[in-house]
Amino acid sequence: MKLLPPHRRIFVDTSAYFAAAYRRDATHLAALRTMERLVLDRHPLITTTAVLFELHGLLLARGPRELALETVSRIGQSPATTVVRLRRRDEEQGWNIVRHYDDKDFSLTDATSFAVMERLGIGLAFTLDRHFIQFGWETVPLDAERPS
Repeated sequence: MKLLPPHRRIFVDTSAYFAAAYRRDATHLAALRTMERLVLDRHPLITTTAVLFELHGLLLARGPRELALETVSRIGQSPATTVVRLRRRDEEQGWNIVRHYDDKDFSLTDATSFAVMERLGIGLAFTLDRHFIQFGWETVPLDAERPS
């Protein structure tokens, strides 16, 4: 696996958080190991309130209420993670992205994530969502090593 430069900021998408939290996800162990590695390597993790809202809804739909609450609370309280509130301009840019890329099915959460990444100068995302690659972002590969 390619090593990332130390302390490089990484945007974390709903799909990565979901896979790391939801034990029935096919990529759960790899996503969890990857998340743990990013934290241990002291990469500042960045996400948005929109990602947390989407994550909460996904976890509620698939698991117990407690999992949704605990996961979102843990992320919000983590010293490794900065949760960015969307600005009006991020929302406007997100809508513009959704309208402009009519050949893609970017969600508004994806599009506002792209806007925040651009605003903050973050070029790397931990995501399992193909839309980030389609938009041109570099992504963190999943750790595929077996646990010892």
